Amino acid sequence: MLGSGSSQLVVLLASVLKPVDDTRMHEKFAQTLLSRPNTQVHVVGRAPGNALDRNLPKEFFRLHQHSIFEGSRLSLKRLMAQWRYWRLLKALRPDIVIVHAPELLPLTVLWQKMSIGRKFLYDIRENYALNISTQRVYGGITQRWLAAGLRWVEGWAAAQAAGLILAEASYADELPFLAKLDPNRVVVIENKYQPDPGESAATQALQLPYTVRPIRVLYSGTISELNGVWEAIAFTEQLHWAWPGGAHLTIVGFCQQPNLLRRLQEKVAAHPAWLTLVGGAEPVPHARIVAEINRSHLGLLPYRPHPSTERCRPTKLFEYLAHGLPLISSPNALWQALLSKHGAGWQLDFTQPLDRTAVVARLQTSNFYPLGVPTEVLWTEEGKKLWLLLDSLV
Repeated sequence: MLGSGSSQLVVLLASVLKPVDDTRMHEKFAQTLLSRPNTQVHVVGRAPGNALDRNLPKEFFRLHQHSIFEGSRLSLKRLMAQWRYWRLLKALRPDIVIVHAPELLPLTVLWQKMSIGRKFLYDIRENYALNISTQRVYGGITQRWLAAGLRWVEGWAAAQAAGLILAEASYADELPFLAKLDPNRVVVIENKYQPDPGESAATQALQLPYTVRPIRVLYSGTISELNGVWEAIAFTEQLHWAWPGGAHLTIVGFCQQPNLLRRLQEKVAAHPAWLTLVGGAEPVPHARIVAEINRSHLGLLPYRPHPSTERCRPTKLFEYLAHGLPLISSPNALWQALLSKHGAGWQLDFTQPLDRTAVVARLQTSNFYPLGVPTEVLWTEEGKKLWLLLDSLV
């Protein structure tokens, strides 16, 4: 079944809050799909942080981006995004839709019922109901109703989806509606690292600087208190006074909380000598994040303990490992297994007073990545799983 009377398979990847150059949709799913010449890919989402780079390989000319949303996540423009999404479904007539946002599920199911032979997959990127019920973004009863309503919508749509994709293996146990589905329709495709087109895979660890030079510390990805941005700042401030050449923290990513962003900008303005913010108010192109990884000496995963993250392996964990970046993370058994296996770093309780002398000594004497940069953290095998799933449908 190749769509719309053409010889091409037309696939639409759809989100609202994620930008059209989102790492998972654009660099992982789309790049995998475009590896076959008879595939055309449309990516739908938030207006990008940058324009599509037309220096990409020629197969990316079969990739099309459609912005359906911009502005605050609490804006009424999200309702207009639904209308724009519906119009794209009717105009593009894709063979397969991969839904990356639960709020697009109702319209996707309606489209499927009105379109003979069309199928959709639901990519579950987060345990959304758990996030809503535990992260205190919304008030008491609103929080409970939203979580319950979202979980019902997910279960209803999942029963009608051609397949489900889980970004984390733990979701198989956490999401109750999965127990009612055929396990053969469910596949785990993690957020492992997909190198940019033309990027050479790292083979050896990034080296710590000589002690007389500043050590460059990195916090990347979503900027939030839950993800430990203040802990990263406090850690680097202590390291700055202990490392012989000083330390410098670069925070690169997107912050969706205006009050937090304002406080963070004030902190950066007060300490420009050792603290830099890249992005903040808008999504940062992934290529910029990769560039910062390559110029850093130490990556931080200072997450605060929380039910929504304790059983997940963050994208940045795979990114740091794939580049051979030494790292320090909060205590987590899943992460510790990878750190220990590859000699990538160690864990630290960021809530406790820092023994900065001990940290400096350990950094200076550790042999990071003694067996080289691991390949198991790369996207290659995940891409194969995506095509196996699609091949079973078309």
